[in-house]
Amino acid sequence: MLHFFRFLFSRSFFWQIFLLLISLATLLVFVFYGLHWHTRQGNFIEVPDLHAKSIAEVELLLNDQKLNFEVIDSARFNPAYNPFAIIEQSPLAGELVKKHRKIYLTLNPANYNEVRIPEVIQITRRSAESTLRAVGLEIGEISYTDNIGKDMVLQLRFENAPIAPGEKLPKTSRLDLVLGNGVTPEE
Repeated sequence: MLHFFRFLFSRSFFWQIFLLLISLATLLVFVFYGLHWHTRQGNFIEVPDLHAKSIAEVELLLNDQKLNFEVIDSARFNPAYNPFAIIEQSPLAGELVKKHRKIYLTLNPANYNEVRIPEVIQITRRSAESTLRAVGLEIGEISYTDNIGKDMVLQLRFENAPIAPGEKLPKTSRLDLVLGNGVTPEE
C-alpha cells in the first residue's frame, strides 16, 4: 500500500496525468475544429424565391447554388399559376440553409379535376353550401327570389347561366345560388 501512495505523489504519475490532459485537450481541439469544418458552420446560402417558376428554371437556379429539390405534392390546383409552376416551397424564400440542402416544392397540376355538381335543389342553403364545398366547389353570389321556401336552393348558376345538378365543372369553380326569400309569389 505504501508503494501505491508513493506512486500517486511521484513525478512520473504527475507527468502521466499531464500528458493525458494534453492529449485530451488536443483531441477536443481537433474534434471541435473538425466538426466546425465538417458541418460548414457559418457557411449559409439564401434560398431563392421559386414561386411561379417552372421546374426547368428551378433546376438551373438550385444547381447553380448547390441546392437540391424534391417535388412533394401536386394535388392542389391554383388558377393564378401556370401548369407545373411552383406554388409552395419549404424552406421559404430568404431563409438561410447549408449547401446541398433539399428544398421541398409543391407544383401546380396541369388542370383541374372535374367534379359532378351534387343534387342540392330544394335543400337549405346551409346544407347546399356544405355539400358543394365538400366536392371542391366554391360558393359565389347569393340572390333571392320570391318563393315560400325561405333559404331553399331553387337554382344553381355558373357564369351567369343556369346549370343543372349532375353536370361536370372544374374543381374550385364558383357557383351562384338562387334562394327563396320566404315570400309567396303573387300571381
